[in-house]
Amino acid sequence: MSLLSSFKKRSTLDAAIKQVAQARKSEAGKAEQLYKGAYQGFASVIADHLIVSEALYHWGFALLHEARTQQGQQAIEIYEDAISKFSFCLLTAPHYLGAAIDGGVAFMELARISSEVAKPELYHLAEEFFEKACGIQKGSAAYNLACVYALRGDGDACLAALQTAKEYGSLPDEQNILQDEDMAGVIDAQWFKDFLEQARIKSAPEKIKDVSIDVEPRFKLEKKEDFDYYS
Repeated sequence: MSLLSSFKKRSTLDAAIKQVAQARKSEAGKAEQLYKGAYQGFASVIADHLIVSEALYHWGFALLHEARTQQGQQAIEIYEDAISKFSFCLLTAPHYLGAAIDGGVAFMELARISSEVAKPELYHLAEEFFEKACGIQKGSAAYNLACVYALRGDGDACLAALQTAKEYGSLPDEQNILQDEDMAGVIDAQWFKDFLEQARIKSAPEKIKDVSIDVEPRFKLEKKEDFDYYS
C-alpha cells in the first residue's frame, strides 16, 4: 500500500469514528444516518482486501448452516448474526453474489421461525437481497423471488419470476418445486400447473430423424439441498 493510499484510509477511518461519536449524541433519525455513513466508511477502508470479504461471506455461510441446527431464540440470534456478516460482506464487496443470495436465504429462513407480525418485513428484506443478486447476475435469484411472491399470494409476479428462472437456468427441477413449502400456496393454481407443463415440454428430449437427443440445460442442477441459492 502506498503512503498516499494509507493516508487516505487513515483519514476515512478517522472520519467514520467521528461519525459514530456524533451518532451517539444524536436523536434516532439523525443517528441512523450517521451510523450508516460510518459503516460505509469502515467498509471502504477494507474494500480492496478480498480476503476480508471472503472471510465475512464464509463466516456468514457457516452461521447460516449452524442456525438450521438450532431452535427458538438461539436460532434467531444466529440467523441475525449470519445476516450481519453477509451485509458487511456486501459493503466491502458490492458484487459478491453469494452474499446477496445467502443473505436473502437467511432472511427467508428467519421469517419462517418468527412471529406472523415480523414475517412481512423479513420477506421484504429477503426480496431486497435477491433483487441485488439478480442485479449482479441476471436471473440468479429469480426462483427465490418467485418464492417471496408466492408467499404474498402475488401470482402474476411469481409466474414472471419463474419464467425468468427458467430462462436463465436457475429453476430447480419439478419435484423440488412441488416440495418447496414456499410454493404451497400456488401449486394448485392453474397458471402454475400450466407453467410446469410448458417447462416439462421444453425440457423434453428433441428428436431428429427418429434419433433421440438429450438436450443439456444451460446449468446442470442437482439436488436442491446442494444449493444455498434456493430458499
